[in-house]
Amino acid sequence: MILTVTLNTALDITYRVRSLRPHASHRVSEVAERPGGKGVNVARVLAALGHEVTVTGFAGGGTGRAVRDRLAGTPGLTDALVPVAGATRRTIAVADELAGDTTQLNEPGPQIAPAEWGAFLDRYEELLDGASAVALCGSLPPGVPVGAYANLVRLARAQGVPVLLDTSGEPLRRGVAARPDIIKPNADELAELTGSHEPLRATRDARRRGARTVVASLGPDGLLADTPEGRWHATPPAPEFGNPTGAGDSAVAGLLSGLAEHLPWPDRLTRAVALSAATVRSRTAGDFDRAAYEKLLTRVAVTAA
Repeated sequence: MILTVTLNTALDITYRVRSLRPHASHRVSEVAERPGGKGVNVARVLAALGHEVTVTGFAGGGTGRAVRDRLAGTPGLTDALVPVAGATRRTIAVADELAGDTTQLNEPGPQIAPAEWGAFLDRYEELLDGASAVALCGSLPPGVPVGAYANLVRLARAQGVPVLLDTSGEPLRRGVAARPDIIKPNADELAELTGSHEPLRATRDARRRGARTVVASLGPDGLLADTPEGRWHATPPAPEFGNPTGAGDSAVAGLLSGLAEHLPWPDRLTRAVALSAATVRSRTAGDFDRAAYEKLLTRVAVTAA
């Protein structure tokens, strides 16, 4: 079982409009709602790939109930979310069909009480006992300690469970010091962590700071991986235009599924890039186009870096 942690779960709402214009009224042509938050997106893709996956984190209020109701219908996915008094946040993605771009609005999340955080830690340690890998993903809701991910990394390492960390800012800086097996920052997050805007130099520096492996997302230029086995750059055949929401989460799912299947790094990166590009092609946040994914698997280029 692969465990994904989403401390700031969300109900993702996607609006599609013909053209997004400031200071104007818009007629929405399509509305879609999905359970969201980075780790939830990761879990949904893993389940679609045939892996058994458990989701934990927090859920509360009417939006939390909506998230859990929708997760209940996902084959291969187990809901282990911890209930809280506050309401789960919403995220709004406005997809501009004419520009091929998306505008994202993210609410902050519920206030987490100390007792709720303690209940989560107890549940997390129980779930680690049956986990083959764990992904720690996304932002921290109010009330959760800024060093939360560092603590969760240490708990996973103490039980011998490989851990992937995908967050940003101070939670990433502290989490890296706890020595996660993999971190998956984007270029901006990596530059903020290391102070370097040169990706290869920055990945090396992030490894010196504690990460065993760094897989940096370079947007349309694919993924750059710096691992103990070598360094690789994986690129899609062409830039993708569409809704990028969840593309990085699909890349994380590709990396985790490759880890669970003991694939060599070039194959893991191929899968991650193909899933990420296929997610951009999807009409709904956090989903992927299956046919595009299968086709892209044969067209991703992986070269030594």
